[in-house]
Amino acid sequence: MRKSFEPQLTLGCTPIEEVEIPAKTKSHLAALAAALKYIYVHPEWNEKIFALLSSKLVRGTNKMGRTGMSLWEIFVLAQVRLCMNISYDELHHIANYDTMVRGIMGVLPTDYTLGVQYQYQNIYDNVTLLDDELLKQINDVIVAVGHEVFKKKGKPAEGVSASPCATMRCKVDSFVVESDTHFPTDYNLLWDSARKCIDTAEWLVREGCITGWRKSRHWHKSLKGLMRGVGRVTSGGGANKEERVEQAVNAYLTKARALSSKIHAILMTNPGSTPAQMVKVVELTYYLKMLDKHIDLLDRRLLQGEVIPHEEKIFSIFQPYVEFIKKGKLHPNVEIGKKLAITTDEFNLIIDYQIAQNQADSELIIPIAQRLHQKGYRMQSLSTDKGFASKEAKEKLESFIQQVIMPKKGKRNQKEKELESSKPFKRLKNKHSAIESNINELEHRGLDRVPNRTERTFNHYIALAITAYNLHKIGRKLQADQMAEEQARQKQAA
Repeated sequence: MRKSFEPQLTLGCTPIEEVEIPAKTKSHLAALAAALKYIYVHPEWNEKIFALLSSKLVRGTNKMGRTGMSLWEIFVLAQVRLCMNISYDELHHIANYDTMVRGIMGVLPTDYTLGVQYQYQNIYDNVTLLDDELLKQINDVIVAVGHEVFKKKGKPAEGVSASPCATMRCKVDSFVVESDTHFPTDYNLLWDSARKCIDTAEWLVREGCITGWRKSRHWHKSLKGLMRGVGRVTSGGGANKEERVEQAVNAYLTKARALSSKIHAILMTNPGSTPAQMVKVVELTYYLKMLDKHIDLLDRRLLQGEVIPHEEKIFSIFQPYVEFIKKGKLHPNVEIGKKLAITTDEFNLIIDYQIAQNQADSELIIPIAQRLHQKGYRMQSLSTDKGFASKEAKEKLESFIQQVIMPKKGKRNQKEKELESSKPFKRLKNKHSAIESNINELEHRGLDRVPNRTERTFNHYIALAITAYNLHKIGRKLQADQMAEEQARQKQAA
């Protein structure tokens, strides 16, 4: 049984409204706590967020049994993890011993006892329940909260919207979210496939599913040594290199083909009777497929001299969805991961994001703008860099956006030169560079390198980083407002 969001009624715990959060601090955790507290004390926002959480986490659950973590606790811990870019072990420590976070969660006892204690697995199981589709909807609510916070006091800055329904100045850019994987080559991917085949077969031996597999350690040692030999020969120089490469590759492939034959024989016996064993058999089938594929690729590339088409390549057998991305930069010149396009507004909040699926920047800009238009954002301007430039895209965007700042690739005609040298164009083009600092901060919210393995959890990690980033921005603004109010009171009192 899981409780939906309820007002603070727990006796013996500090009410969340009374939790003190320091304003004069550079702590990222304090900024996040300030934003979470703001959401909690304003029912119009917490009701929307927890209606979304309830639709995903409470619907259809059994009303009987032990009480699980509340929706509020799950939401807070998920944001803490990505805001601080920490592991689940560090999150486990914070959840049990950080008084400010426990106060925001509503579990900080007033009698100096330990209070609620969380187990590592409990935190992990609950935080991973949030998926990227749910978090996209939550992010829309958080952005609305941010617009209220940034616009509620004082006169808007130059170029900034005056009300939530006013027009906006948006910026779009993309960067690569790297996956936690090694640099791929066909011979080390062949080794990865062989290693997993051996490990999985060894597990089936221990379970009594197969027999006649006594030399797993020898297979490991032989194949790894041959893989390293291929790497040394291909990357080095010296006399008769072609002959030495051919000899090393032939020895490596001969051993790999022998392993493939042995694994094929195992699968022909159809081992596995329990669910766990059948899962391992499915895994072994996949790793055997990868083994055979990379035997073929290595043979064709190094022995037959064939250039392998890009679409045939796989860059990780564990994360087959990742891409090999070159963005024309010197450092790094190649990145392994997924391209993420983000859209920020004049307050540097991320109002939209999209994970590219083997798409160029120029293919993303129209869907992004149309999605923002459908959400009800009235864009006074939209700026991009040259990577998004497309004549068709610009013409379509200008039909519903007043100013489209999209520098042209290549040579420009006289009319284009005059447009791009005009003061309004140059002013907005110069302001576009602010999105680079937003990307840098987003990488500090966890998107420097994603540790999650599957595509679902990879996307979930990105979505959490976006919401944590926006909450951090809102919290910084709330802290600045609080400090300004305190200074004004002190000045008035003096």
